[in-house]
Amino acid sequence: MERLPVNIRAKPGDVAEVAITAGDPARVEQLASMLQDVKLVNKNRGLLVYTGKYRGKGVTVAMHGIGGPSSAIVFEELHMLGAKTIVRLGSCGAMVKELDIGDVVIATGAACTGGSLKMYIPDGILPAVPDIELTHKLIEKCRSEKLKHLACVVFSSDAFYAEDPKFVEKWTSRGVKAVEMECATLFSLGLLRGFRTASLLVVSDSLVKPEQMEMVTAEVLKPYVDKAARVVLDVLTE
Repeated sequence: MERLPVNIRAKPGDVAEVAITAGDPARVEQLASMLQDVKLVNKNRGLLVYTGKYRGKGVTVAMHGIGGPSSAIVFEELHMLGAKTIVRLGSCGAMVKELDIGDVVIATGAACTGGSLKMYIPDGILPAVPDIELTHKLIEKCRSEKLKHLACVVFSSDAFYAEDPKFVEKWTSRGVKAVEMECATLFSLGLLRGFRTASLLVVSDSLVKPEQMEMVTAEVLKPYVDKAARVVLDVLTE
């Protein structure tokens, strides 16, 4: 029996094959404003979902909330409704000094300690990696647009306030360069359910630069997100 979404109260046809997700409702509204013929197809439980067109192609923009459990529900339900490609356009904290607020991070993989993914994969560890071809296209587009960017492994945390200097030292020594909360869930579900995934993140704060440790607001990030969104939208509709 085909499963139907419980939280996103939309019907097949309301969600495009291509979806962009974010945790911040302000960012979702910003992305939706970049689409034509846009329509709000869900606001149940505060999970904003818009569908419109970009360069003539259908695109859905959805809010996934914060963290693994919330985002897993949205990723699952978007896929149930027809999404075949899901890209997270989120924010992240820099853990290396080469990154500044507003820079772009393209996740090539996501480390994690399990979290809600243990419910999906209790007997092992599934490498949390995105679609290689789609990720490569995002990297190439950032390069052609001359956006300062870094392709690297990120850490998907389950606790927003748990990071400290020891955390940074441990994970950077393992090659991780930024921290966020949803990429591991997205990439793993993409592998399990059979949809394409990628993630392009905008640095919102730094865990290693004292002058950038305060997370900036959505309004401050807005011009950076606009450039990042154009990259994602162009790649998804080319």
